[in-house]
Amino acid sequence: MERVTQVIGQSSAFLDALERASRAAALDRPVLVIGERGTGKELVAERLHRLSPRWDQPLVVMNCAALPETLIEAELFGHESGAFTGATKARTGRFEEAHGGTLFLDELGTLSMAAQDRLLRAVEYGEVTRIGSSRPVQVDVRIVAATNEHLPDRVEQGKFRADLLDRLSFEVVTLPPLRARRGDVMVLAEFYGRRMAAEVGWRDWPGFGPHATDALENYGWPGNVRELRNVVERAVYRWEADGPIDAIEIDPFQSPFRPRTSPTQTAKVEREEVVSPANDAAPVEVPAMPIDDSYDFKSRVARFERDLLARALAEHRFNQRATAEGLGLTYDQLRHALKRHELLGAGG
Repeated sequence: MERVTQVIGQSSAFLDALERASRAAALDRPVLVIGERGTGKELVAERLHRLSPRWDQPLVVMNCAALPETLIEAELFGHESGAFTGATKARTGRFEEAHGGTLFLDELGTLSMAAQDRLLRAVEYGEVTRIGSSRPVQVDVRIVAATNEHLPDRVEQGKFRADLLDRLSFEVVTLPPLRARRGDVMVLAEFYGRRMAAEVGWRDWPGFGPHATDALENYGWPGNVRELRNVVERAVYRWEADGPIDAIEIDPFQSPFRPRTSPTQTAKVEREEVVSPANDAAPVEVPAMPIDDSYDFKSRVARFERDLLARALAEHRFNQRATAEGLGLTYDQLRHALKRHELLGAGG
């Protein structure tokens, strides 16, 4: 199956990250790509390879988190026959496979310290030694690595080698989460919607209705582009009416028959109290929400969300922009949530 590698977006934060990656592509130096899950780190790594002088050589991908610790070194550096139980024949590692090209190491932060030691030598001297061999092999490989962790913190915790981080961070490209890419949600939604419509055999693309557009634009997208793609494609294939798509289901697990939260967890949520405003601010009153003693899931979630908004407003002295930043929302998303819970005038 042909890979679909479109990098789509028009927000300045996203375009700035792409520009940094494009400029670094021509240099034969390591690059770290940082970002939350679903932000497109592998697509940027492929862009770095395709725009580099190594574009016609192999691009080898290895997910460091997908293998048990005992096999990572064998995958990276290869092994000789009989090097360990089950090694019935010699095997080249990912470094040798990527010779002349690019090696993309995804989830770099999960590498064991032993694997980090051997990776450091490969980066410094351009040579690897297969497990069970004493003869080093010279390799010419450009390394691009990705992680969703803050590696300097892992260095301080003693879980990542500082000298390896120094070698790999010649350039660091940090991808913005979707919630920070203003204007990109509907651009991406249109792209994935049109593609799904063609896949299911629609002759025309009807677009999105106002309800669907509002739902897409005012959600925080913790799963970023990957989550958005799933939501949009699911909405398209389920839509059976005429006209624009106007039904969006963010949570595919939402169902009246979903397993209930255990009583212990429910009681813990209900016992949480609203924290008083910081910095000795005077107590403030927030419009009360009618008490609902039912076990309805949506009612409980709405009450919890309203309490969270009220607490965040109070902690930020009812500065809505500061509150939005503290909650990881855009200003428009916060205003939409406050309006839904009748809190727009709180603190006024």
